[in-house]
Amino acid sequence: MDFRTRLKLTKHERYYVSAGTVLVILIIIFQFVLFPFLGEKRKVKRSIHAKEQTLKELISLSSEYMALKENSVDIEKAIAGRPGNFTLFSFLEKQAGRSGVKPNIKYMKPSTSINRESYSESTVEMKLENVTLEQLVEYLYLVESPDNLVGIKRISIKQSRGSPEYLTVLMQLITYIK
Repeated sequence: MDFRTRLKLTKHERYYVSAGTVLVILIIIFQFVLFPFLGEKRKVKRSIHAKEQTLKELISLSSEYMALKENSVDIEKAIAGRPGNFTLFSFLEKQAGRSGVKPNIKYMKPSTSINRESYSESTVEMKLENVTLEQLVEYLYLVESPDNLVGIKRISIKQSRGSPEYLTVLMQLITYIK
């Protein structure tokens, strides 16, 4: 017995049943095959984009780490190259004598060190009064020493109140120690 004769459908009705069957099959294919596939494809694309961003950040951090590691090695070499009895306070005082600003030192305050991983920061706050620009430049030239790893962290320069040709200087100098 034939399926068509059993249902006794007209040609027009068979067309609707066939179209409905095709529509149901297409909906099932879209709902259970195509839409999940496209959804997973979007998820994978988003995941790839997120992983690429993470990778870029890791590469950036890696290069920054390598630069810091090189800098740390340079710092350790500079520290090792200094005399064993090196102190920032005595170094600054010696350079003040060489440049002729020692009589102009109002005060020098060593600060407590801040511990880092393998080295500590040592700072000295210093105030100079009634120094000329030439004296200051010479002193700064002597003080900023890459060989001894000494630098200026902060500096404030003002003209003296009584004599405009003289300066009052407040500075904080820094070095690293083991």
